[in-house]
Amino acid sequence: MTTLILYASKYGAAKIIAGRIADKMGDVTICDIKQSKIPPISSFDRVIIGSSLYAGSIRREAKDFIAKNADELSGKTLGLFLSCFAQNDDDFERNFPSELLQAAKVKAALGGVFDPKKANAIERLIVKAVMKQAGYLERIDDNAISQFVSDLRN
Repeated sequence: MTTLILYASKYGAAKIIAGRIADKMGDVTICDIKQSKIPPISSFDRVIIGSSLYAGSIRREAKDFIAKNADELSGKTLGLFLSCFAQNDDDFERNFPSELLQAAKVKAALGGVFDPKKANAIERLIVKAVMKQAGYLERIDDNAISQFVSDLRN
C-alpha cells in the first residue's frame, strides 16, 4: 500500500511524530501541509493526517486541507493523529468532520513536545502553571505510535 503522511505543526512536534510513524511504516511520502506541492491524494491507498493541538484546535492549514479534500480522504484507509500533552474526549470530534472520523481506521493522541525557546512568554507561563515544567519537555509516546501503525496496517 502506498502511504501519504501529512502533518501541520506549530513548533515541530507533529513533524517529529510524522517522522516516527514514517520510520515504522517504511516507504511513505511525508509532507508538511503548508507546502504547496502536496502530491495528489488519488495516488495513495492510505493517508495519515496529523496536527498539533493548540488551545483545543488543530492548525488552520490542516482544517483547510481537510475541508477541501474530505470526500476524497473518506475513501482512503485513513489515520488521524494529534500532537498534544493531554487529549480531551471531544478533541477529535471538535476538529474533524464526522464523515472523516467514521472513515478513520485509527485515531490517536501521540504526545507532544514543549520547547521554551520556541514559545512566547504567555505560552511559557501557561505550561509552567499547568505542567509544572519550565524547561524542555518531550512526551511523545513511541508505544502509542507503534500501536497506531499496527492498527492502521491491520
